This record gives sequence, structure tokens and C-alpha cells, in this order.
Amino acid sequence: MTTENNTRILSMAQAISEAIGQEMERDPNVFVMGEDIGKYGGVFSATAGLLDRFGKERIMDTPISETGFMGAAIGAAAEGLRPIAELMFVDFFGVCFDQIYNHLAKNTYMAGGNIRLPAVVMTGIGGGYNDAAQHSQCLYSIFAHVPGLKVVVPSNAYDAKGLMAEAIRDDNPVVYLYHKGIMGLSWMSYFEGSTTFVPEDAYTIPFGKAKVVREGSDITIVTLSQMVQKSILAAEKLAADGISAEIIDLRTLVPLDKETILKSVAKTGRLLVADEDYLSFGLSGEIAAIVSEHLDTIRLKSPVRRLAVPDVPIPFSRPLEQFVIPQVDNIVSAVRAQLDSQTITA
Repeated sequence: MTTENNTRILSMAQAISEAIGQEMERDPNVFVMGEDIGKYGGVFSATAGLLDRFGKERIMDTPISETGFMGAAIGAAAEGLRPIAELMFVDFFGVCFDQIYNHLAKNTYMAGGNIRLPAVVMTGIGGGYNDAAQHSQCLYSIFAHVPGLKVVVPSNAYDAKGLMAEAIRDDNPVVYLYHKGIMGLSWMSYFEGSTTFVPEDAYTIPFGKAKVVREGSDITIVTLSQMVQKSILAAEKLAADGISAEIIDLRTLVPLDKETILKSVAKTGRLLVADEDYLSFGLSGEIAAIVSEHLDTIRLKSPVRRLAVPDVPIPFSRPLEQFVIPQVDNIVSAVRAQLDSQTITA
């Protein structure tokens, strides 16, 4: 799609596919493998159109054997190729997790740096469309917990393209997680002054650089993926009542941009972590811990608050699914509770 000023607008799926295609043209060592990624173009269209351009030798449909093709990707990377292995749903990682956390993540270290594993594990995350407990999780904190893996979670088409190109060019293994619920969206965000434009030329976005997608003064909302869009909508509702929320899109979990988080919380004095992953032992707790470790330089006006999925499997029932996954109104309520809570005194 092209706007009147000749600036293109792509969906997130189109942006990912374009990034992969451009990197395949740039580097003949890049190839893709996974289930239904060829003629079907991937169940979420992340590889749409690539088979016709590059053929079956570089866009390879695999059998339903995640352990098999993940192991093949690791071996290919060790031999100098740059594979992109797509897991259809992140929930399927359990089938091949030994390959990921015991081999992909560790073999460079265990070989004393004598081999490199420039592989990308690409997979769909998130709920919201009634696909039940085994197809609706996020689970990015599990990958971020394992040393040796970089973890990327884009929230919009512009970032999706730049972060994918960066992931493919990186000499280390990268887990690239896209939220299924925003793959078809052709906007970047709702906030004033934003763009959804995706340049045609190849570009990269460096890892470890969070983005302040909306500036504010009353509270910091740290979030990622589809929750960025929900947080922006919540911030608009809050703004109508004079509440100014600053929103940080993490973009990557490993490396994590702690500096941007701490700078924002120091300014606003309040922190809400909005997350679609499970509440316990995950991202929200990590962010809260990072801030708590810097209370010698940060003065909080109220306790840190976390908003995430309660520790239950994602329900199939739509009303129940909507209840357990944080929504716009939940973010609004959590922010109001923050502002109403008692101010912390030294």
C-alpha cells in the first residue's frame, strides 16, 4: 500500500516477509525452514511470496518434526549458513527445547567461541482469538531466562522489519517472537505523530534500544508486543482525565534497555508493567526488580504495580480469555489505582 506522499504502509506480516526476502537477496547463506512456510506462506503470512522468489532449496517446508528441523538449523548455522527456523506456535517449543536451550544457546560457549550459530528461531505468540491453552501463550520470559539467546519481540511493522534484518545479520542465535494478533495490522500505533510507514530499502534496528512511544509525566508503563497498542489506547483514555502516561516499548528482552526504563521511572515516580505473559517468575517481576535495585537514585511515589495473565492456562472460552488477558480497561484501572495509592515516603 502507498500513501499520497508515496510512503508505503505494510502490515507486520508483510514487513517481516520483506525483511527476510531482502536479506536472502543480500546473503545467499540465508534460508528458511519450517512447517507450511512454503506454498502456504506460513500460517501467519510471515513468509508469504518467498517460495516463488527463492525456490524450494531456500524456502523449505519441513515435516511435522520440530526437533528434527531445529536440529538441522543448528547444524546448518554451525557450518556457516544463516537459517531461519519457524515454529508455528511458540507453545510447540517444548517438543524441541533441548535443541534450543542445550545446543543453540550453549554450543558457542561450550566450544570456546570457535563456532558461531547465526540462527533465527521465529515463532508466533499470544492469544485473543480463542485458540485455547496450547496455542495462545507468550512465554518469552522462558527464552530470556536462558543465557546465550537474544530475544526480540516487535510491536509494529516498522520495528518488525528492522529487527528481523538485525536478527538475521547477528552472529548469535536470536529468538524472534511476533504476536499473532497484530500480524495483519498496517499501523504502527495510535498515538499522535506516529507513523506506520515501512521504508522499501533495507534497514536494521539495533537490539537493546527500547522506544518511548508516548511521553508522559505521571506514570511509566513498560510493555511490549500487542500490549503496546493496548497501552496507547489506555493512555488516550487517561489523558481525557488529565493523566499523563509515558509508554516504553521494550522491543527486545535480551539485551534489555535498563537505562531507558530507569530514566523514565525516575521522571514519573510510578511504574506499571503491562504484560501478556504469566504473572509469576516472568518479565513483570524482572522489570520490578530492576527498578527496586535502583531505589537509591529513584524516588517512587507509589509501589510498583504489575498487570499480567494470572497463573492459569489461557481459556478457550472467549469471555474467559478476554478476562485473563489484560485489556485496555484493565490498564486504565491499574493506572488509576497507582495514582490513588498512598505516596511512598522515605
